[in-house]
Amino acid sequence: MSEQTEPLSPPLQDTADQPDLPEGWLAVQSMDLDAQGVARKPDGKVVFIDGALPFEWVSANTHRKKNNWEQASLTDIHRESSQRVRPGCPHFGLHGGACGGCKMQHLDTRAQVAVKQRALEDNLWHLGKVKAETILRPIEGPAWGYRYRARLAVRHVIKKGTVLVGFHERKSRYVADMEVCPVLPPHVSAMLMPLRKLVADMDARDTCPQIELACGDHVTALVLRHLEPLSADDIARLRAFAARHSVQWWLQPKGPDTVKVLDEGGETLSYALPDFGITMPFKPTDFTQVNPHINRVLVSRALRLLDVQKHERVIDWFCGLGNFTLPLATQAREVLGIEGSEALVARSRENYKSNQAQRQDGKALAATDFVARNLFEMTPEMLIADGTADKWLVDPPREGAFALAKALADIEQARIGAEGAGPLPAGAEGWTPPKRIVYVSCNPATLARDAGLLAHLAGYRCVAAGMVNMFPHTAHVESMAVFERA
Repeated sequence: MSEQTEPLSPPLQDTADQPDLPEGWLAVQSMDLDAQGVARKPDGKVVFIDGALPFEWVSANTHRKKNNWEQASLTDIHRESSQRVRPGCPHFGLHGGACGGCKMQHLDTRAQVAVKQRALEDNLWHLGKVKAETILRPIEGPAWGYRYRARLAVRHVIKKGTVLVGFHERKSRYVADMEVCPVLPPHVSAMLMPLRKLVADMDARDTCPQIELACGDHVTALVLRHLEPLSADDIARLRAFAARHSVQWWLQPKGPDTVKVLDEGGETLSYALPDFGITMPFKPTDFTQVNPHINRVLVSRALRLLDVQKHERVIDWFCGLGNFTLPLATQAREVLGIEGSEALVARSRENYKSNQAQRQDGKALAATDFVARNLFEMTPEMLIADGTADKWLVDPPREGAFALAKALADIEQARIGAEGAGPLPAGAEGWTPPKRIVYVSCNPATLARDAGLLAHLAGYRCVAAGMVNMFPHTAHVESMAVFERA
């Protein structure tokens, strides 16, 4: 959380009675979505405490005060939580210079999952007034070495006489002095110090601000952002590093559309979805899920919950590269993928064609089309123009799918003649809403907002919801919810 951002509330868990503690001690009742312990002073004022865990008794140093809350840092633990663990990374902590990439390494991973599940349920209820009829079992995977995508900052620090490569420090724009990173794949973590030496030896050491990591199943790609053209000597240094560490260099002189592989002819960057016989080629700057272990399970569960039949038409909203679209095409009669980016739509079409060409006889992908459209400006008329679909898969960015949910709600309100509803759009008489929607979310607040529209205005029940631990040791909450026509 930045210093300009107010702490998140309400707390995720509440305990009943305040214990009678010595003066200055605080009983931590819960943890908020910024991984801060939440306590109350005797006068009822809320205190958010960096580093504290639920059910601990602590002392803390307040460094920010508001009328209704204070923000503090942990100074002493008088009763330790049974769920406190030793962090797995030497760069994690509250001290100056600590890495800001993870916030929950001091909490047992099982407890992290419980906190995030509670966050999902609390958001659904407090923001959307929705309770899922069934709570899905959390999707979990490896707690370490999972992060196949990362944006690493690069900084030549003249005063220290060194180059830093890694994430930013906690609540700071400075780059953390990292030697290892256990959440990165082991071979990438072991590459951090060699990367620091590489950049330090380059002529362009002061004009390379970033290295982006993208790991596929068989290729590790590194995208070097460089503000000035690279010298021949620097190109040679990059090639030598690539040969030594088995990586594929890409160069980015300007925006993401300028990214180009340094040497053509190498293996294609891709990941597989083996449950569906799908292989997804991608460029290192394309959006793909950070955690491929979780992504494979996520896609399989989403399609199992959607329960697509061979005679059904399905729409995949916010389809990206086709992460869900192509697996859907192995099950449905027809699929439509809709995405806001023209470039991603073009990449989706390429991925569809390449996978179709590799299918064995009798296992062809269903007829699939891809359309580029601004999904944050959806209207009922646009929704109807896309035609009736039996089922929807919705996988929006953090902003959620408000316009889409609202368009569906507006059609339903017009159909039932609700007070204040607009007229039924042209063509709505022959259009029917989807029987089932699976909504994959990376922000429980926007999911809850959209769930409220679907449940209270669009005629759906939230039949199931559960969290997905895509980012262990962070406060990021990924989740999934299933809606059926009431």
